[in-house]
Amino acid sequence: MKTFEHVDCSRCDKRQYSVFCSTHGEHLDEISNSKTCSVYKKGQVVFHEGGHPFGIYCVNKGKIKLSIIGDEGKEQIVRMARDGDVLGYRSMLVNERYNATATVLEDSQICFVPREVFMRTLKSDNSLSFEVMKLLSNQLREAEVKLTHLAQKPVRERLAETLLFLKETYGFEPDSTFIAVQLTREEIANLVGTATETAIRLLSELNREEVIELSGKRIAIKDMRELARVANLND
Repeated sequence: MKTFEHVDCSRCDKRQYSVFCSTHGEHLDEISNSKTCSVYKKGQVVFHEGGHPFGIYCVNKGKIKLSIIGDEGKEQIVRMARDGDVLGYRSMLVNERYNATATVLEDSQICFVPREVFMRTLKSDNSLSFEVMKLLSNQLREAEVKLTHLAQKPVRERLAETLLFLKETYGFEPDSTFIAVQLTREEIANLVGTATETAIRLLSELNREEVIELSGKRIAIKDMRELARVANLND
């Protein structure tokens, strides 16, 4: 695993999107001086489900999926991460093993902050504690919404909503309407919570209806309003 040039946290343009957005002074300096920065290649695992947490990971640049393997060996994607996101903090806070595996979707730059440094800063920096509480609350709300949709929404609606979620998370490729992340059909199915064959069929339907455009793993949104209607999202 390669390292990349150490980025001073105070000069990191991704900090405004992370839990460290309000951390300053000696607290930020300690985080910055203790971290290590590494390059992860596409397909590499940052941490494994069942592993012990020794710190937190901060995404400086990249795209990561967090997934759980079910009883029958099927992957379920539970979260997607992007620039500025932190990974592994929940397991570390409650002193549990990782409940998911973090896998890199494209070459990424990720910083690692040791457990003892993060916990010491968390106890002494009220702004960081507040940001972590907000993050935990937001992810709990998202989990509740996803659970409700899995129980009540048809698969076609969930697929459309997932495509809109990917667009909101990663945006579009420059000067195009293609979503700026490429997932396999199986990964899309695992994110939606359905069979791969079903995801393929429904994607093909939306492509024929000219709501989206398929080009290999790339997906473009051609009719945003119609996709939102299919997702049954309230205005």
